[in-house]
Amino acid sequence: MQINQFDWVIRRIATILSVVVLTLSLIAAFSGILLSFYYEPTAGGAYTSLEAITLQVPYGWFFRKIHSLAGNGIIAIALIQIVVMFLGRQFRRSWLGAWVSGILLALTAIGLSWTAIILAWTQEGYWRFNIELGTIQAIPLVGVWLKNILTGGGAINSVTIQHLYTIHSYLLSVGVVVLAVVHLSSLIWQEKQMKATNVVLSEEREKLNQAVDVSLAES
Repeated sequence: MQINQFDWVIRRIATILSVVVLTLSLIAAFSGILLSFYYEPTAGGAYTSLEAITLQVPYGWFFRKIHSLAGNGIIAIALIQIVVMFLGRQFRRSWLGAWVSGILLALTAIGLSWTAIILAWTQEGYWRFNIELGTIQAIPLVGVWLKNILTGGGAINSVTIQHLYTIHSYLLSVGVVVLAVVHLSSLIWQEKQMKATNVVLSEEREKLNQAVDVSLAES
């Protein structure tokens, strides 16, 4: 069956949103690299260094703002895109790569936001992270193990910030960019497949019409 105009528009929107996600990922990564030159991942220096970036470093407030906006934007657009893909009825097995990469991308972006909770070393971030650590610790079998990985095996201190900074900057950030590229590539490949399918179906329909016309002419 030939793909209708609605499906084409919805899937095109999904591809455009994927481009936006990749762009935001690169902006977040670039601004994060710039911030890392001045950020100090310690209990005593995290808050002070971020204040210095905001107030003393030229355009530091700007890069800190766009870093935050880009991170939140990735989450919002990634979730919207999943809804758009659902509306486009993209459930065939060939779309598995796009679905898996899209869902992992959204989860990784959420993980980026979560690991940034404690990095500013504010009262709000500290107590929020402390409460959520209790939730993590309550997970059967692996809860205590996960908590020790995040905190360094003790209380929330400089080691905790260093662990989360490493996860945030070197694991999840790279993961978001890689998944964004994979997801966009999957959607572009699907668009090409869709166009090729439409061309084949159109040719077959034209041949069928010609055959019908010949049969009617002969009769």
